[in-house]
Parts: sequence; structure tokens; C-alpha cells
Amino acid sequence: MLTGLSAFPLTPMNESTINEAAFIRLVERLVAAGVDSIGALGSTGNYAYLSHAERGRIARLAVAHAGNVPVIVGISALRTREVLALAEDAQAAGASAVLLAPMSYQPLTDEEVFGLYETISARLSVPLCVYDNPGTTHFQFSDELHGRIAALPGVASIKIPGVPAEPAAARERVARLRALVPPEVTIGVSGDAFAATGLNAGCDAWYSVIGGLFPETALAITHAARAGDAEEARHLSAALEPLWALFRRHGGSLRVVATAAELLGLAEPPSLPLPLRTLEGSDRQALETVLEALGLA
Repeated sequence: MLTGLSAFPLTPMNESTINEAAFIRLVERLVAAGVDSIGALGSTGNYAYLSHAERGRIARLAVAHAGNVPVIVGISALRTREVLALAEDAQAAGASAVLLAPMSYQPLTDEEVFGLYETISARLSVPLCVYDNPGTTHFQFSDELHGRIAALPGVASIKIPGVPAEPAAARERVARLRALVPPEVTIGVSGDAFAATGLNAGCDAWYSVIGGLFPETALAITHAARAGDAEEARHLSAALEPLWALFRRHGGSLRVVATAAELLGLAEPPSLPLPLRTLEGSDRQALETVLEALGLA
């Protein structure tokens, strides 16, 4: 399950409500494309901006409309008791796995992070994916800590935040981590611009933002890499450099992807929770031009 393309859709919303119809359309679009799994309530799913009840509702909608596609539900929160409650909700909704990042306001120690995963994994009946996302959590996992956590019961995958751009360095990075985790624990790459390099370097999965909006595009890269055609995977990813450049320019993928969803009529503006805003003016026009040039629809 935690291999191949895991597509993470946007949770479209405004200040008064979640646009459930738009979210359902996005999930059904992923099912039709044949993604390997769907990641609800990841960073692109705006989990940190939703109430407990809203997160439960999104988990239920994702599972209800995913058909036979496994759904991974994000359960990250500041307090362990809230993570446990969200884990219960996700399992009750029928999630096939859960995704957990060590969210914090106060900086966390390695032992505090290990304790979080130890507590949560002991209470789960579904697999757990470790969400290593220092850009938002500001916590740096060591490979040794990954190894300790990966040995806990129920831990099934590690979502790492990209790999070095140079292929040999990427292979060395994945091999170093692989040597420290049990063989049944998959390693998945995120940071979409690094996905082809990560998959070519031996990552088992791509936890993908663009996969949540452009699944066919992401599947083509995934299938090429997993079939051993590293050059084709690199070529397909390189063709998306104008999109990767916009991700870098706008502080990550969320604003770009949400704006793209609006431009394509898949989400009604505004689709992000304030104070976040989608792109406006010349930035919005630049994205529209890129989408047209790349044939993304």
C-alpha cells in the first residue's frame, strides 16, 4: 500500500466552510486516474487549519469516495492526547493508514519525538507513516532516530523531505537510511521537484502534491522510475521545471496548487484559509501561462 504514487489532494475551504463537493471531486479524480493511495489531511490538505470535527469529516469523505484506493489520513497535532483522538477518528472512518508529523510550538527533543511515535503506534490498528517535514515542524530527524522509530510495531513507511539533486548522492542518502530501518518499512520521497531523483535512487513511494491535482502527470514519472527507466523519469520531471520554479518562488507548493485548482475550476476561490491567500495579479497569470504551456489540466 505505501508504495508507488500517494496523491495528496487540497482541502478547498473558505472562512465559513469546507467545500466538500470540491474535495469529493478531487478525490474521485484521483481514483479515476488509478493512484496507488490517497493522502488526506497532509500539508496540502490544510490539516493544521481545521478543527477536530472538520478533520474527522474530511477523513470520512475521503474514505467514502476513494473506492478501493487506500486512504492515508493525517493525524498530526500539538498534543499527544489530540493525536490519539485523531487516530481514533481516522481508524473509525476506515483509513488504511495514518500519517504523523511531530508538530510543536516548543522545540522537541529526540526522546520526546520517539515517545510520541511509541505512544501512538501502540494504540493503532492500521499502519503508521512517519512524516519527516522539517519545513513546517522545524524538527530534524537523524537517520538513527528514524531507525529507532521504524522498529516500533506498526510503523510501515517514512516520508522523507526530498533527496540530494545529484543522483549518486541521492542513492547514498537512501541507502544510508535503508540500512537503518527494517526491510518491510518503505521509504517515500516528498518535495515534488526531487521525486524522480528519489524514486530513481531507490525510494519505494512518492508522497506527492502535484499527484493530488495532476495524477496522470505524477503517475507517468512514478511508472517510469519504478520500471527502471531513470532517464525517462528525469526527462518528465525536468519538463515540469517551470512549475518547480513557481513552488520555489512562492514558499512551497500549497499556494501554487490551490491557485491551479481554482484556475482549472476544481475549487472555488477562495480555496485557502486566511491568512493564507492564493496567487493574485501577475503571479496568477504566470501560473496560468505555465499550466497552459505544460498542458496541465
